[in-house]
Amino acid sequence: MADKRDYYDVLGLKKGASEDEIKKAFRKKAMEYHPDKNPGDKAAEDKFKEVNDAYGILSDKEKKDRYDRFGHAGVDPNAGFGGGGFGGAGGFSTEDLGGIFGDLFGGMFGGGARGARRNGPRRGADLQKSLRVTFEEAVFGTKKNVRIRKDVVCRHCDGSGAEPGTQKKTCPTCNGTGQIQAQQKTPFGSFTNVTTCPNCYGTGEVIETPCKECGGSGKIHKDVTIHVNIPAGVDMNSIISLTGQGEPGKNGGPPGDLYIVIEVEKHELFTREGNDLRLEIPISFDQAALGVDITVPTMSDKVSYKLPPGTQPGTVFRLKGKGVKALRSNKMGDLYIKVNLEVPTKLNKEQKKKILEMSKAIGNDSYVKRGKFQSAAKKLLGG
Repeated sequence: MADKRDYYDVLGLKKGASEDEIKKAFRKKAMEYHPDKNPGDKAAEDKFKEVNDAYGILSDKEKKDRYDRFGHAGVDPNAGFGGGGFGGAGGFSTEDLGGIFGDLFGGMFGGGARGARRNGPRRGADLQKSLRVTFEEAVFGTKKNVRIRKDVVCRHCDGSGAEPGTQKKTCPTCNGTGQIQAQQKTPFGSFTNVTTCPNCYGTGEVIETPCKECGGSGKIHKDVTIHVNIPAGVDMNSIISLTGQGEPGKNGGPPGDLYIVIEVEKHELFTREGNDLRLEIPISFDQAALGVDITVPTMSDKVSYKLPPGTQPGTVFRLKGKGVKALRSNKMGDLYIKVNLEVPTKLNKEQKKKILEMSKAIGNDSYVKRGKFQSAAKKLLGG
């Protein structure tokens, strides 16, 4: 990943390029480095692959957003964000590629190339699943089993769709091209009309003896349990990519990916801001006035902290390194504690009497802010 060039640089674009600009730049670069125009040129072949890889990410809105935010790590399957690239989660299929180059090079690809494209390997669809975890599980990481209903390769026929012992045969209607061509005469000349073969539906092959388990589809829809490792530090809407756990591919193509979208439950005490945690602790008047040693809970232990005399309501102090571990490093966030003054309620007569006595004993000189406010108010109201 460290050796990869910036995808925008690969296409000759600036970050934030529009969808049309990305597509236009890709067409230009793809035409420049296409193997058909550079036969035997290894450097051009590498450039062509690099261009495909860049377009596979930047042409997908979701993958482009993750790349803009996190760079290559955002689309790296090993970084917990998801894959991409040519043939990857954010890429385009062989069919899409053929369609684009058909437009680029016209007759070079023709009807035969499009027929071959339909018969070629096609990557399976990606899937998405939400997974709810507790606040603690998100902070420290955990392991989960996710149950998802999806298509899987039929084991009876190994995905061929044909009953074991039998084989697919070339479609007699289209002779394996997947297409039917018909000449059409118009006042402007003769044109070739190409349509999908109605007998094989564009595959170029027919199954004479369908598999008794999947009925010839090569796939079975069933519930599957998948093991997921949740890394420490995930947050709300973090995405974990499970390569190859999506829908099966077609014609021998690779399977798609499964994206696990994390949902984090709220905590009774803590709130989270990135890798930092926040905690509010109520204190009494005497604790704020006289100072006190308080016990502060953290996510991993407890810490003693000395509040100084005269601590004001809303004061915030920090415990360094007592937050959440960063997702892709060992750096720890901080814990910020806010102290709130709690005013007593449901007082009886004796308690009220004691409070009045305390108030008279303290006097106005101890309330600096209140004294300043009263002076300013008197001045404003003319004494």
